Amino acid sequence: MSMGQNAISHAFGVLEKTGLSRLLAPFTRGCGALFMMHHVREARPDAFQPNRHLEITPEFLRQAVERIRANGYEIIALDEAIDLLKTGYGDQRYAVLTFDDGYRDNLEIAYPVLKALEAPFTVFVASGLVDRTTELWWTALERIIAGNDEVVFSDDGETGGVPCGSVAEKESCFRRLADYLTLEVEEPDQRQIIRALCETYGVDLQALADELMMSWDEVRELASDPLVTIGAHTHDHFALARLQDSAARADVLKGVSRLEQEIGLRPKHFAYPYGKSHAVSQRDAGILREVGFASSVTTAPGVLQSVNARDLMMLPRVSLNGRFQDPAVVDQYLTGAPFALYRAARWVASGFGVRSGFSRLFPSTR
Repeated sequence: MSMGQNAISHAFGVLEKTGLSRLLAPFTRGCGALFMMHHVREARPDAFQPNRHLEITPEFLRQAVERIRANGYEIIALDEAIDLLKTGYGDQRYAVLTFDDGYRDNLEIAYPVLKALEAPFTVFVASGLVDRTTELWWTALERIIAGNDEVVFSDDGETGGVPCGSVAEKESCFRRLADYLTLEVEEPDQRQIIRALCETYGVDLQALADELMMSWDEVRELASDPLVTIGAHTHDHFALARLQDSAARADVLKGVSRLEQEIGLRPKHFAYPYGKSHAVSQRDAGILREVGFASSVTTAPGVLQSVNARDLMMLPRVSLNGRFQDPAVVDQYLTGAPFALYRAARWVASGFGVRSGFSRLFPSTR
């Protein structure tokens, strides 16, 4: 575990041992929580796992459900949660389980666990990933770096390689290239770059999607169970805020259309790809309202508060982070205290013009 991860684990420990989170809970916990996940599969032994935060084990998923219920929360469908949020506070506290992208392990591993526990959940499907026309670029980049000691890539037009021999170098290389691809180049250029890298380093994007993503038959299998809600996640998994108006709208509408065509139902709920401030804007929320979504979820960290009913197109979520698979962390999340402290830390840090290290509690998602 890195120094940063140790510090975060220590922070959770302090919250628990001092009782600070329980003290703050009456003011911070809100009425419910939308939990966010991606992969559910057995832990991998690889030392280099830059996307580890996107993976939890089936055992931790089971433990998380048990801890949510032990804290007095009912796990309900997203439709019901939105209705409750709109009606205001009551005695019931509720939680929703959500999964992004449409990975096969959601069907093969997560579904049997949640079916046995009678826990409803939502899967937000990026239709282009199921169509095998969209690039699973963050996983492709991980595999390129994992398999090489140097990656030839330049953001300034010069030739040269980025060293990635050691685990530390691989992690640095991944951060550098991922930041460049998500923050500096346009979304279509991002995909062109990753396709070129995959061709150079022998990563088959089609085979990668076949390995990891559900097929439409598998999506239909999930959708046939009343326990499961299928939501939209765009078609091409672009960061909507970084697209022009027409392109953003087209990506949303194509995702809706493909889901309607394949499962026979129009999705009522939406998850923004990436979900962070650079990827989500009020313009995008307006598009989703016009399209007719009942809600949309971000990756902004937080529990549900009554204020969220004012803007159902910008709902926060709680990430079940693969780097912190401790059931006690679920208890801390449900108090709402970590998120209140996170917002306070960001406010303090903004006064000094620096990025709070506390934000590493809630790393970027894909």
